[in-house]
Amino acid sequence: MTQTLLSARALGVRIGACRAVDALDLSVERGQFWGVLGPNGIGKTTLLKTLAGVHAPDRGQVFLGDRPIESLPRRAIARRLGMLLQNTQYAFDASCEQTALVGRHPHLTPWSRETRADRALARRALEEAGLLDLAERSCMDLSGGESRRLALATLMVQDPDVMLLDEPTNHLDPANQVAILDVLIDRIGDRKKAAVMALHEINLATCYCSHVLMLFGDGQWKAGPTAELLNETNLSRLYRCRMRLVDDGHQRVFAIAGSP
Repeated sequence: MTQTLLSARALGVRIGACRAVDALDLSVERGQFWGVLGPNGIGKTTLLKTLAGVHAPDRGQVFLGDRPIESLPRRAIARRLGMLLQNTQYAFDASCEQTALVGRHPHLTPWSRETRADRALARRALEEAGLLDLAERSCMDLSGGESRRLALATLMVQDPDVMLLDEPTNHLDPANQVAILDVLIDRIGDRKKAAVMALHEINLATCYCSHVLMLFGDGQWKAGPTAELLNETNLSRLYRCRMRLVDDGHQRVFAIAGSP
């Protein structure tokens, strides 16, 4: 039986003169991994912030479960929904393990401390992110890719039902992109969670996303199963250049074919 974890109804999102979506109806269900695709500046980040209840919509509503997200306290939202921002910066010096433990804060009562079980969750997330050997290293001394993986580990420690991911593979080499997305897809499937991920790598979407939301500009959008929507016509319109499908019988990938 499917369960909708996050939904948008007649949602309109804009930032300045940019209309990201108009009249968006979207249901994110358990076990689904959504990819949000579109050119730079189209409003992907603003849409994710709106789904998180951080940016107010121009019109319509976002629901977390069956409740309007604006009616819920932030701590209650953070127990069920987590967001990875596009850029990772740390303001305070702390070890990687201490930083990952921040993900447990929405689940703690006031004045309580992390338990042994919380610390075990943090170490497991660091291991999944390939950072366990760096557990005692300062978060200020990490490379860009390591900082990105630590931010993902912190989100995994938070363990929300819905993960909103703004370019999670940013700063990661191909091997680490695959490793992180493998971890995320396992969590979505095994623990019946859901994710909405903004990304530019079309072929990662073909490999990992069950559904896609395509933002064409001027509020226009398409949403549905990845296999139905990712084709040469839609992608050429989306990125305003010719895209070509390459299918060797084992995998479907898309390549840039030049200007229209």
